[in-house]
Amino acid sequence: MATNISARRVASLVGDFDTSPAYAGLADALRLLIGDGRIGLDVRLPSERELTEAIGVSRTTVTRAYALLRESGYAEARQGSGTFTRVPGGRRRAHDRAFYPGSAGEDAIDLNCAAPSAPPGLAAAYAAAAEEIPAHLGGHGYFPYGLPVLREAIAATFEARGLPTHPDQVMVTAGALAGASIVAQAFTGPGDRVVVESPTYPNATAAIRHAGARVVPAPVDPDGWDIDALSAVVRQAAPRLAYLIPDFQNPTGHLMSDTQREQLAGTLRGSRTLAVVDEAHQALALDPVDMPRPFASYSPDAITIGSASKCFWGGLRLGWLRAPLEQMERLLTARTGLDLGAPVLEQLVLTHLLTDTQGIREAHLVRLRDQRDALVGAVRAELPEWRFRVPAGGLVLWCELPAALGTALTAEAERQGVVLAPGPVFAVEGGLDRFVRLPWTRPADELVEAVRRLAAAWAEVRETTKARGPGRPGRPGLVA
Repeated sequence: MATNISARRVASLVGDFDTSPAYAGLADALRLLIGDGRIGLDVRLPSERELTEAIGVSRTTVTRAYALLRESGYAEARQGSGTFTRVPGGRRRAHDRAFYPGSAGEDAIDLNCAAPSAPPGLAAAYAAAAEEIPAHLGGHGYFPYGLPVLREAIAATFEARGLPTHPDQVMVTAGALAGASIVAQAFTGPGDRVVVESPTYPNATAAIRHAGARVVPAPVDPDGWDIDALSAVVRQAAPRLAYLIPDFQNPTGHLMSDTQREQLAGTLRGSRTLAVVDEAHQALALDPVDMPRPFASYSPDAITIGSASKCFWGGLRLGWLRAPLEQMERLLTARTGLDLGAPVLEQLVLTHLLTDTQGIREAHLVRLRDQRDALVGAVRAELPEWRFRVPAGGLVLWCELPAALGTALTAEAERQGVVLAPGPVFAVEGGLDRFVRLPWTRPADELVEAVRRLAAAWAEVRETTKARGPGRPGRPGLVA
């Protein structure tokens, strides 16, 4: 159902737009607001008269600005109703069938991909980067280690967290998954063992296996890590690497304490196991929480993987590695067998985001917190028998069902118009069918509707599963 936005709110959002000419500047400001989500889709814009009064321009300025919006595909006029926001290509423009199975229907709600839409202000960062790109066009454009200015900005984020880091310790990658692939290629060979948490991020597990390594699971309990048990797995397996997600673990949302990090780092050091630490969710603390020190503070040889996809936007396709200086050449050799660097424009965009003074990240976290709380409230109201812990950050809710029906629920949910991933997708060696992962990366109203549909799907599964068995597997496609 369409919603309204007040003229006063629009006036505060457009701010001091370009007035040369005013109608074009107003249209550009509105396009940016619609494009980056500060004004949602299918929202009724204020009438021309209301907006004229609110921003202090002529009626002609607003009329021509609205006309430009319609011509560029960012608005449409509905006879007798007003002007409504849209985007070129419609809502489905943002989905790829690999992530978004088409059989779920046009109104399907995608809870399969745990990646947020772009934060307010991202389009402005792209515009600023576009102004800077001409200075780089005279060179070859290849930066296998990354743009120096971005490496400095990334190093500064580690410094701010109390981990001294030189820019030469940083490599910019085409996303966190590309970083995991580089590390696996550099440090493992056929038959080498790699300890991996279970449940965990499945694409990273696939990257490790693709390098020929053997994956050894280390269970992560619904209530957190059992460090003694994890240490025992490490000692018995004698692995080359241990892939860990200590910060808002995907999918459980757990946060490893400083004491646990120190204990585990000691075990890894004693077994000569290299820690590979995925910090994709580290910057997504939603509640007031004293964040632990970086794992590399306790394990100086650790390689840390970072990501812009989760804390900003997946379309940036950028991540980074932080490693000891003596390992950088080895990582570069592995990297050049995969690619020769990340896009320059996106690196300039990320530099702006990491050095942001406009509060882009803070506004992004506020939105994610509101969405998390909406999801938690809806699950508690509609599915009170489901168990979960509310994470202090990250992007997902890991829900335990009363019975091992996660796969059957996924199949029925797809028929009800919700796409999600069941627990077995995140299991290293099978199992976990008592769980489903629910990201809070969609708008709050979509999350509430998704849970309503999930409740109906759950009721159907509980009622019919004894008669027809556990059902066919769902088709969650790729998982992010």
